[in-house]
Amino acid sequence: MDAAHEPPGLRRSLTDQLPDMVTRLEALVSCESPSSDIAALSRCAELLDQQASDLWGVRPEWISSDGRSHLCWQFGSETTVLVVGHLDTVWPLGTLADWPFEVNGSLATGPGCFDMKAGLVQGLHAVAALPERAGLTFLVTSDEEIGSPTSRAVIERLAQTAKSALIIEPSAGGALKTGRKGISFYEVEVTGRAAHAGLEPEAGANAGLELAEQALAIELLASPPNGTSVTPTTMSAGTSANTVPAAARLNVDVRATSEAEQLRIDAAMRSLTPRRSGTTIRITGGPNRPPMPEAASQDLLARARRCCDRLGLPRVEGVAVGGASDGNITAAAGVPTLDGLGAVGHGAHAADETVVVDDMPDRTALLAVLLTELL
Repeated sequence: MDAAHEPPGLRRSLTDQLPDMVTRLEALVSCESPSSDIAALSRCAELLDQQASDLWGVRPEWISSDGRSHLCWQFGSETTVLVVGHLDTVWPLGTLADWPFEVNGSLATGPGCFDMKAGLVQGLHAVAALPERAGLTFLVTSDEEIGSPTSRAVIERLAQTAKSALIIEPSAGGALKTGRKGISFYEVEVTGRAAHAGLEPEAGANAGLELAEQALAIELLASPPNGTSVTPTTMSAGTSANTVPAAARLNVDVRATSEAEQLRIDAAMRSLTPRRSGTTIRITGGPNRPPMPEAASQDLLARARRCCDRLGLPRVEGVAVGGASDGNITAAAGVPTLDGLGAVGHGAHAADETVVVDDMPDRTALLAVLLTELL
C-alpha cells in the first residue's frame, strides 16, 4: 500500500465515509429483493449497479440465467481473488411496509440489512479503497438464499483460476466463518386415495397420516454426535376438512459436517417406503452444497488476523457454523475460502435483523487490507 492507503489513514477515511455507507444501505434495504421475485431482484440489481458505478466508475457484466441476473465486475483478464455476495433476501415483497429501514443509535434494522445488504455496501467501499484492482472479481448473485441453482455454474467457472475466495456474508457475532455444514434439501410427496371423511373414511388411503409417520422416521435419521441435523419443515395435506387427504407434501432440511454423512442421509431418504396400504411415496432433491471444511480457511484466517494487527483492530476469531453459503461452493472447487467478512450484527432471517453501524468502517477496512495483500 502507498501512504494514502496505509491502515491508519484508511480507517480514518472509511470512518468519514460512514454516512455515505448508511445512505447506500438504506437505499438497498428499501429496494426489496425476495429470491422468488425476478422483477424485484432486477430493480435491486440496477440499484447496486448504479451504486458501484458511482464508487468505481465501471459497469458490471449482467449474467442472465433462467430469467434472473447476477452482476459480475472483473478487473483484469483472470480472477486471482473472488469476492462473492448476494442481493436476494428471505423477506417477501411488502415486508418493508411494516418494517422499514431505521437507525437507532449505532444499530440499523430492516429486512435484509444484516443478511446481507450491509456486506454489499462494505464490499463496495472496500473495493473503492484499493490502490490496485487487477485480478479482482466481484460477483453478486440473486439466488443464494434458495441454494444458488442458477449461479453455481458461474461461481465454479470464476473459481477455476482464483487463488482465494472471500465471502461477504454476515459475521457470526463478529467472528469470521471458517467452516460451514453441507446442506441437502428434500421434498417428500405422498399420494393416497380420497374418500368422504364421514361416510366411508375406510375407503380412503390417508396421505396425511402416512406423511406424519414418515416425518417422525425422517427426524430419527439425525446424528447429533456427528453434527448432522435432519429437520422436517413445511408440511401440507388434504383439500377440505371433510375429505380423507389424497396428497401430502413435506420439505426436509439436512445439515452435515461431512460428505459421508450427507451420503448416508441421502441413501436413507431414497430408501423410504410406504407404511400404510394404498399410499405411495416420491422423494426428490438431494445434496445442495458440500461442507466447507475449516482447513479451507486457516491460512486466510491467519492473514486476516495479521491485517487486524496492522489496522489496530482486536484479533478476529474464526468459528464453524451450521448455515451454508456460496463459500461451500468455492471451497469445494479447491479454493481457499474465508467467509463472514460482511456486517457485524445479529438476527439473520429473523424479525430482529440488526447491523452494528459503527462497526461498518472497520470491517470495510479489514476487507480492503486483506484484498490488497491477496492481490
